[in-house]
Amino acid sequence: MAKVSAVEKNKKRQKLVDQYAEKRAALKAIIKDQDKPIEERFKAQLQLSALPRNSSKTRIRNRCDVTGRPRAYYRKLKMSRIALRELGNNGQIPGLVKSSW
Repeated sequence: MAKVSAVEKNKKRQKLVDQYAEKRAALKAIIKDQDKPIEERFKAQLQLSALPRNSSKTRIRNRCDVTGRPRAYYRKLKMSRIALRELGNNGQIPGLVKSSW
C-alpha cells in the first residue's frame, strides 16, 4: 500500500483540476488567439499563472485504484501490475487467463 497522505494529496489535486478546468481552458483560449491584442493575452497569461499550481492536469499522478501504487500502472485497467496479478490469481478478474508452467 502507498502512503495514505500521498493518495489523499493526489485526490486533492484531482478536485482542484476539476474545479478550475473551465477557467483554465478559457484563459488558454485567449492566450492562443493571435487576433486578440497583446495586452489582453498577457493579462490572461498573468491570470493563468495566478491559479493554483495543483489545478494543472499535469500535476496528477496516475495511481492504482486498489493499492495506490504510483509505478507500473495500466491506464486501461486503472491498477498496477502487482494488484492485477493478485486479483488474477484469485480469479476476480473476468476473462483474465493466468498462465503458469
